[in-house]
Order: sequence, then C-alpha cells, then structure tokens
Amino acid sequence: MSLQPQAAVGASLSRVDGRLKVTGQARYAAEFEMDGAVHAVIVDASVGRGRITSVDTGAAEKHPGVLRVIHHGNAPKLPYRDNSGSNNPAGRRLRVFQDDRVLFHGQPVAVVVANTLEAAQHGASLVKVRYDAERPSTDLAEAEPDKPTNYARGDAEAGLRSAPVRLDVTYELARNHHNPMEPHATIARWDGNRLTVWDKTQWIMGTHDELAAVFDLPADSVRVVNPFVGGGFGSGLRCWPHTVVAALAARETKRPVKLVLSRRQMYFGTGFRPSYAYRLRLGSDRRGRLNAAIHDIDAETSSYETFTEAVMGAGQMTYSMPNVSQAYRTVPLDVNTPIWMRGPGFASASIAIESAMDELADRLGIDPIELRRRNEPAEDEAANLPFSTRRLRECYTVGAREFDWQRRSSRPRSRRKGDWLIGMGMATGVYDCGRYPAQARARLDADGTAAVEAATSDMGPGTYTSQTQVAADALGLTMRTVTFRLGDSLYPPTSPHGGSATMASVGSAVVDACNKVRQQAIELAVEDRESPLYGVEVMWWCAAAGCTCRATRRAVRATAAF
Repeated sequence: MSLQPQAAVGASLSRVDGRLKVTGQARYAAEFEMDGAVHAVIVDASVGRGRITSVDTGAAEKHPGVLRVIHHGNAPKLPYRDNSGSNNPAGRRLRVFQDDRVLFHGQPVAVVVANTLEAAQHGASLVKVRYDAERPSTDLAEAEPDKPTNYARGDAEAGLRSAPVRLDVTYELARNHHNPMEPHATIARWDGNRLTVWDKTQWIMGTHDELAAVFDLPADSVRVVNPFVGGGFGSGLRCWPHTVVAALAARETKRPVKLVLSRRQMYFGTGFRPSYAYRLRLGSDRRGRLNAAIHDIDAETSSYETFTEAVMGAGQMTYSMPNVSQAYRTVPLDVNTPIWMRGPGFASASIAIESAMDELADRLGIDPIELRRRNEPAEDEAANLPFSTRRLRECYTVGAREFDWQRRSSRPRSRRKGDWLIGMGMATGVYDCGRYPAQARARLDADGTAAVEAATSDMGPGTYTSQTQVAADALGLTMRTVTFRLGDSLYPPTSPHGGSATMASVGSAVVDACNKVRQQAIELAVEDRESPLYGVEVMWWCAAAGCTCRATRRAVRATAAF
C-alpha cells in the first residue's frame, strides 16, 4: 500500500493539549479528586544504614485526624513476586515495611495516613523511630567495586606505551537529580480486589506490572492512569517505593489514599544519575592522531540492586583509533538505586572523553575542532558497520562559522566583556535512539472521526500532538477529526516513554494500526452492495476512509503491534 501524502506531519500546529495546560484543566497525578480520599506522608529513615529497634507511634496516633500509622511492625507481608522485566535492576528490590533493615538515608520506615494533609504531616513528625545505626558506605573511592564489564579491541596497553604523547586524567562526576516541576505522586484506590492508581510515571505498563507483582494480583485487576506528566527526565522510568506505600495504605485503611513526595523527598525517594570516577588514558602521535584509549570507569549503585547504563558506548565509537580497552565497574553503596537521566551513560562518558580531548588539544597546541576532525571515524569501529548518517564534519564547519570560532583564544581568561570573563568551547556528543515493542488501537467511526489509543505517556515532548499528526496522515483525515488517547493501562501496551524511543516505537504502531483500519474501511466500501462505492477499483493511495464510513454507516477497528 502506498503511503498517504503528509499534511499534518511537518506542519506548524498548536499542541492539541495546549489549551488544557495553559488554562489549568490538564490534570496531573495528584490532582484527581474522589470521594473519601485521605492523605499519606512517609516517615524517612534518619540514618544511612542499620536496623530499626523501635517505632513509637503513640503521639502520632493520638493526633486529631490521624487514621493509621503503618510500619514494619504492623504491616502485612507482601508477596513481591519476581518482576525483573519492569526496569527493575538486577538484585533484590526494596520491600517497603517488610523488615527492620535500613539500607539508605531516607528509606521509608513508616507512613502516616490522616484525613487532611496537615494532620498527616504533623503526625509524621510525631513518629519516633530508634535505630541501631551502622556506618554507611557512601564514598566511591573507599568501597569495593563489583567485577568489571570489559570491552577491548587491539592492544590498548601496548598502543599507549608506544604513543609519543600520553594523557592520564581522572574526572569525578557528581550525581545529578531530576527534580522536575511536578513532584512524584500517587493516588491509590481499591475496589474489592481491584487496584487503580493515578501515578506520575513514564512507563504505565511498568508500574502496572510492578504493582501486580508486589500484591500478587492478576494483570486485569490493576489499572494505572497517567494522562499528563509534569516533566520526568527519566525519574519516572520505574515504579518507586512510595507508589507501593500508597497502595498498601489504601488497602489497609479501605480509603483512597493520596501520597505526594515533598521536594526534599525527591532527593532519595526516586533515582538519580549516578556519580562516576572516570579515569581516561589517551595516546596519540604529535599530530594528534589517536592510537589508544584506556577507560577505567567506576559508578555508584545501591547495595541491594545493580544499576547499569550505557556508559561504554561513547568510548567505543566517537573517535577513530585501533586500540581501546574499557573496564566498567559498579560500586555498591548505601544509597537508593540510581535511574536513567537525559542521555544516560552516553552523557556521563562524553563529559570525560570531551574534557580529555580538550586537554590533549591544549598539550599538542592543536585547535580542538581540528583535533576532532583528525580523529573522525569512517565507520563504527566497535561494530564494524557503516554509520547510517554521520555529519559531524559538516557540524564542525557550520558551528565554527556561526559561533565565530576564529575569535577564540586558547589562553584562559583572555576574553572579557566588562566584568564578565567570556569562554568559548565545543564538544561532541553521541547518543543512540532505541526502538521497542509497542501496540496501538485505531477506530474509525461512521461520522468520519477517528480515535487512536496507546498506553504511552507525555512528559512534555508533545506525544498527544505528534501521534495525532501521524494518525491523521495515515488515515487521510484532518487533525480536528482525530483523537489520540494515552495514559491508561487499559490501552494497548507500549514501551517506556524515554530514550527518544516513543516516536519510533509508538509512532510506528500507530501508523500500522491506522493503515490497517483504512484498508478495512476501503474494503468495506467496495465490497458492500449498499455502498455507493461498491465495485469501485481500489487505489490504495486514495484518502477515501471518511466517506467510506459515512456510506456504510459502520465502525471499523484495528489493532496493530510493532
């Protein structure tokens, strides 16, 4: 079947959800209202490692409005079935209120449920927890690393020894926290044995599957709703303990429970980009042609899960050289588990690699752009495959021209504007774009309108709008006659909303579903004896879907997987 001509994709359009957002009608996780809802506030561990010896809840339980205080001493045992497929790293995920162990500072040790937020907050302050504290391990340099993951091509040690110019540098990268505008929040409600949560998440099906595993529920007994996300940057790519706490509190109190992390709790209630110690040794000739690179990478993870990310890729394919050696070690620390954040792994590696390239350029007296030009690879030397597109040389040329690079001085502190020191630099960044399994459902109605559904998210990049554009063009309809729905686990399952993968994954499923429903509509139109188009020769490029449905007065559905 030929592709439809594009009318919506590429056009200058207002976002379809823009009016809802600017008028405050878009509802985020904590903004849903329901009868009988109560509030929950988590009590965080004040030590970094140890055991809980006592939990005094007397004062909190006497506070007006407090309904319940739940902790490891009175919480029911939860099944916590294995769920390694929902972005849970290898290891044993944190089990809330299931034992007296404290694994990191800020770990949930109790939750106070009250009629009002104020009562819950004050009640939480009245809970007294005593600990048998131990000294936590939080320093990369002092902790014992795990066994490394290795990569090698050529003989990097020999190549480095023979290089006329050698550079040996170590960069310490501090952890980064996401902290988007919308804090993480969950509303949980039980209807008998059926659980519904309104949750801030970038992976609806991941949260769905985790809750089903934790509470040992059938898949159709859990529903996750999330129509809007107020920024995520990766922090919503797994189900965090507070979501389980909210669901547990709702089940124990038999009331809908709303739990919103405070801005302070965002620093240990969800993940972060991990800290790194990145040692890089480079060897080159005197003209700057790289001969060898040795990467020794230490990255923090929690003591109970092993979080890894794609930190090795950039060092394998950014620059051309015959000899590369990499050792990537995770270092278990008494912290909560990290998570992906904006260009995960690649961004952290590029900071070290690009800083080292600048230092090498300075040592050799070569312009930083020229040094990179001299080491531009002809192919991906790690995979021995050509690049589909790689226009870095052109990028260097255009960037140098537009930023007036010739005015740059290599001497530090040499440019001023009034009281300001003016610096000028450049760097190369690399990142891969993933594509994952996704499904979409399309329905074409008799009035010529269409609805398309997929259980993806929109944390700000415009998923509502982009998928509406894709669907409109695939169906041969206008944007006004197509509705795209997301943010509900009742819709067809999709991959995580991150990694620049939503358009490639969900968009492909939407195109496939819309193509199939359009084909069904055309076939109905030409095969139905009551249709005015009965017997007409099919031309698959024709945008006849709307009139087909009006003629047959029938609705057409299609589900597609990609």
